[in-house]
Amino acid sequence: MNKTALLTARIGMILYIALIVFLCFGHFSQPPQAPRTLLGIETDKIVHFLMFLPFPVLTWLSVGKEPDGPWKALGLVLLIFFCGSLVAAATELGQGFTSYRTTDPKDFLADTAALAIGSLLVFIKMLVKGARSAR
Repeated sequence: MNKTALLTARIGMILYIALIVFLCFGHFSQPPQAPRTLLGIETDKIVHFLMFLPFPVLTWLSVGKEPDGPWKALGLVLLIFFCGSLVAAATELGQGFTSYRTTDPKDFLADTAALAIGSLLVFIKMLVKGARSAR
């Protein structure tokens, strides 16, 4: 990855984290009206899922190095998943300290489901990229 792409990925990651903090801790006087459920799933959980789905991809791009071999790729993906889970847990626990938000374990589950799927996609991409470069 060239320096410009790496710098862009890192700036994107910083902006992404700032957006997560804003969405998780913002005090919105009049939240937008949305259906309570979508396809039988609470809209709030869908929002949490969509918020955390890009985390593994953006983190991987921000690292800027390709792991050599599937075991190192797996280790990197697990580290990314763990870090994302820490961010998700911190936002949920932090919301419990505000007067206008609550801690919801289901939100954390939606976050980690998105992190797991995003991490799996990154791992598959790493394996495919590694197989192509081995040729």
